[in-house]
Amino acid sequence: MIKSHNVSQSTLPTLGGVEAALKAIRPYQPETPLVRSTILSRRLRANVWLKNETVSPISCFKIRGALHALLMAQRRGPATVAVTSSTGNHGQGVAWAAAQLALAADIFLPEGSNAVKKAMIRALGARLHETGRDIDEAKDFARVHAAQAGHVFVDDGESLDVIEGAGTVGLEAAKQLRKIDTVFVPMGSGSLASGCAAAVKGVHSSACVIAVQAEGAPAMAESFRLRRPVERPIATVADGLVSRVPAELALRALLAFVDDVATVSDDELLSGVRTLITECHIMVEPSGAAALAAAWRRRREIEGQTVVLVLTGSNVTVPVLQRALACRSLFSDDRHGHC
Repeated sequence: MIKSHNVSQSTLPTLGGVEAALKAIRPYQPETPLVRSTILSRRLRANVWLKNETVSPISCFKIRGALHALLMAQRRGPATVAVTSSTGNHGQGVAWAAAQLALAADIFLPEGSNAVKKAMIRALGARLHETGRDIDEAKDFARVHAAQAGHVFVDDGESLDVIEGAGTVGLEAAKQLRKIDTVFVPMGSGSLASGCAAAVKGVHSSACVIAVQAEGAPAMAESFRLRRPVERPIATVADGLVSRVPAELALRALLAFVDDVATVSDDELLSGVRTLITECHIMVEPSGAAALAAAWRRRREIEGQTVVLVLTGSNVTVPVLQRALACRSLFSDDRHGHC
């Protein structure tokens, strides 16, 4: 395991900050289910708990960070318009949070983004802008738009408020369980993984937190390993696990709190979707299956442990779902791959 804790603690997430975020968002966001999976516990020979973030108004965890960021922005001064960039789920989160707080929203997505997520953003009343080849180009456009108009920019990866809001996922699990040995958390920008790590370790100091990214978009994972930001291209079915340019704040928080990173293939992600549907009756998008895929790879390491798998969202398109259902389970004995 890689441990990297020699990082300045200034402006990093704290347990107290995550607790304050949970108090702030609780009137809007009820606690999500934490359920022990008998099937996965048997398969992994561990005590496996599923933190199911698909149970929200936008079927993912992104409400938490977006809402906390906008609530804090309102405390600092008047706000009328929220702006963000996203591959879809964070955009939904900002659109939903803005609607709750009677704000307008401008959401910037890269061209060719997930149709399910775009539809929800529009349904929530936000203005949708499709521009840029990937999430980081879309972010450049969004930042300029927000700065020129004087709007609030909700930055997934560079906002402490977003990170501590996202960390409430880990805090809820940490408070429910008497013991946690290992937590697997999907990672795109790094906000969720770093926030959850700060919260979980604040309650269970000996817990190991592993952030999971797609092999086809490994910028944050490789930056963690090298202890410096490195850009990497994006080529993965899991649009919720991507970032080409590492976020500086999220990376510093990962180095401070996360114990290790793992990368998983698209085949493993799609097989994870199939496995969660058939074995646990929970539908997720590929990014939502990352924790299970990584846990299966490391099953010998976690045998006998109490393990939490964070299932981040279920906003999957029909073509991707069909690909996943055509795959074999992660538990298949076929040595020639799953998909």
